[in-house]
Amino acid sequence: MSTPRQPPRGSGEGKPAPGPDGRPPARSPRPARASQPPRPRRADGEPGPDRPKPARSRSAQPKPAGSKPAAAKPPAAKPAAGSTAKPAAAKSSAAKSSAAKSSAAKPAAAKPSAARAARPVTGGRTGAPARVQSRLRSGPGPGPRPRPAVRPQPRTIKLADPRKRLRFVTVVLSLVFSVFAGRLVQLQLIDSDALAADANTNRYQVIPLTAERGSITSSDGVALATTVDAYDITADPQMFTPQSTGVPDAPEQAAALLAPILGVSKEQLAADLHTPKTRYKRLATQQTPDAKNQISDLKSALDKKAGSKACAAQKAQLKLPADKGGRTRVDNECANPLAGVFNRETQRRVYPSDGLAANLVGFVNAEGVGAGGLEQQYQAQLAGKDGRSSYAQAGGRLVPTAGGSMDAAVPGTDLRLTVNRDIQWAAQRAITDQVSNAGAEKGYVVVQDVKTGQVLAMATSPGFNPNDLASAKSGQLGNAAVQDAYEPGSTAKLMTMAAVLDTGKATWDTHVTVPNTLQRADRVFHDDVDHETWYLTLAGVLAKSSNIGTIEAAEQLGPTQAEANQVLGGYLQKFGIGRPSGLDFPGETKGILAKPEDWKGSQQYTIPFGQGLSVNALQATSVFSTIANGGVRVAPSVVQGTTSPDGKYTPAPPGAESRVVSEQTAKTLTEMLESVVTDEQGTGGKAAVPGYRVAGKTGTANRVDPKTGRYSGYTASFIGFAPADQPRVTVSCVIQDPVNGHFGGQLCGPVFKQVMEFSLKTLQVPPSGSEAPNLPVDWKP
Repeated sequence: MSTPRQPPRGSGEGKPAPGPDGRPPARSPRPARASQPPRPRRADGEPGPDRPKPARSRSAQPKPAGSKPAAAKPPAAKPAAGSTAKPAAAKSSAAKSSAAKSSAAKPAAAKPSAARAARPVTGGRTGAPARVQSRLRSGPGPGPRPRPAVRPQPRTIKLADPRKRLRFVTVVLSLVFSVFAGRLVQLQLIDSDALAADANTNRYQVIPLTAERGSITSSDGVALATTVDAYDITADPQMFTPQSTGVPDAPEQAAALLAPILGVSKEQLAADLHTPKTRYKRLATQQTPDAKNQISDLKSALDKKAGSKACAAQKAQLKLPADKGGRTRVDNECANPLAGVFNRETQRRVYPSDGLAANLVGFVNAEGVGAGGLEQQYQAQLAGKDGRSSYAQAGGRLVPTAGGSMDAAVPGTDLRLTVNRDIQWAAQRAITDQVSNAGAEKGYVVVQDVKTGQVLAMATSPGFNPNDLASAKSGQLGNAAVQDAYEPGSTAKLMTMAAVLDTGKATWDTHVTVPNTLQRADRVFHDDVDHETWYLTLAGVLAKSSNIGTIEAAEQLGPTQAEANQVLGGYLQKFGIGRPSGLDFPGETKGILAKPEDWKGSQQYTIPFGQGLSVNALQATSVFSTIANGGVRVAPSVVQGTTSPDGKYTPAPPGAESRVVSEQTAKTLTEMLESVVTDEQGTGGKAAVPGYRVAGKTGTANRVDPKTGRYSGYTASFIGFAPADQPRVTVSCVIQDPVNGHFGGQLCGPVFKQVMEFSLKTLQVPPSGSEAPNLPVDWKP
């Protein structure tokens, strides 16, 4: 219902004319509205009073005399829907006519009643307030002018200023969006490269590509060490978590399945799989194709079983909450604990001939890296250059469309050795048998070509099988022929005789008187046997291996002992004593040779017959090869050449040559050495090879125990070359700490004979065409 329009203040229209007393006439009752809503009823069912009309906001002001009172304007009735509203002027005119008729018809006494009838509805039970009633009264007579009625002010609700709330919300949203914008800038611009790299790191698997290791072959191209296909068994530990497998003990289940195949303990495998922070773990290396196939077949069977419909339903329930029938795990039959196990193709080092030349060839460790012998020495050339491959994976499966990269591996270089496989076999068999028969600690045989310095065989006993390192002892893994330093004993007398002959201080037939004992410095020297005074030639001193005769011959090298020491020391160095052999073999010893000025006391008298200095077996062999080669030393070598990955063969450079003694001295020494083997008084009769002239020397020396540093036991040896008239091969035999005998001729003479005879036949060396000179070994006073 709309509020009646009020006439504007100050307008005469609609105002009633004052009465004779100057008072405004009583208001006419408000006409009935066209449409009245039903009156509200009280709780007792009686109709309640009309709701009063709200008071006006401002008080009525007194009107000047003569002005017409404004007629009360009835409220406009709201037209019903579909009806046409009457004009406002018609309503006003009707109201005025009704008021005039009411004034004329009723007397003044009826005014109060009219006033009561015209009271406004206040909503209370007593009608309008007294002030309003007094204003409605009319009548003549003087009196104070009534105060205008003050209409009550409507109550208002004061709301908070919306602008403050809007400002607060704006500031908060601005801060939130600023944080989001800053983070977005950081992710998209500042840290984008780093985050992309981290994402690729987790997404891409980088797999090393092991280069194919080069082969090691004998001189005839037969493989002594080669590489075959093998497989590394790897795993992605993140695929063994309960979230990935649906079972809490996937690592333990996988370990139980893999342990019998890989030969690794279940505990170790489970520990490797319990590392979810890494995406790559190598469980076993260099497994055979059979082991790889067993794992692949087992994995496929488990995968097929876990892919059934029932298992798929269980896996789907893992994603549901517990109140909706979700599961926390699947049955063991529905889990494939090998889903995260993979294999990577690699190589495995194998040695087709097992222990043949193993001490020389060496071995590789579990990582495929050379750890001994030539495998270690030529690691860089044999290993080649590893490559790498990266691929994207999801759930352990290759993503073909995600790209990847690969740097191809470069194969290693092949080594061709100077070792003759047949001669190596003969040498190894001979020394192994003799070490066993003599009850010795160990022994070694070296076979060398006297012209080229190439090593044709290098055998050590006891040896080992590089295919089965687990059964080998640590002391057997080295190459004692170049790693052991021992006192050579009488075989070193050859160098003393070479110095004496080459300096012209004596000849092969110089007479030497050899007493049973000889006092020098603080020591009394003896030969290996007690004897009366011997009257020997210089050749006889060498043939009978007399220590006293050798001391006497060495004293002729200088007018004083100190000067003689300098001369002898110079020749020993030229023969290669106290210097590396030239092989650069891992762990090789250069021997021990003190400076001549430091030879004091008895040492200056023991060095001429081979004690007080030390050598390795290859150095000692090289001394005899120098004499066999006419006095020219050729540095030893074991590598004949290399074959690069592109198939190009490159021969190794020849060994460095140096002249040590004159050719004539070498020839004389050769004839003197023949007397050791051929003369009945010689010590090397067991080394004779039928049909060939043999030149050699026995050696028996006190052995220094490497554990205590004191002399304990003996070192027995024999070194020689053949044919003496046209030398081709040098063979040395050394046996350490024998129990059954200790003389070099007795123990090593037969080994020399066996190996030399086989070598000469293998190399197809023709027999000697002349007889040995058989130089006299003694003289009669």
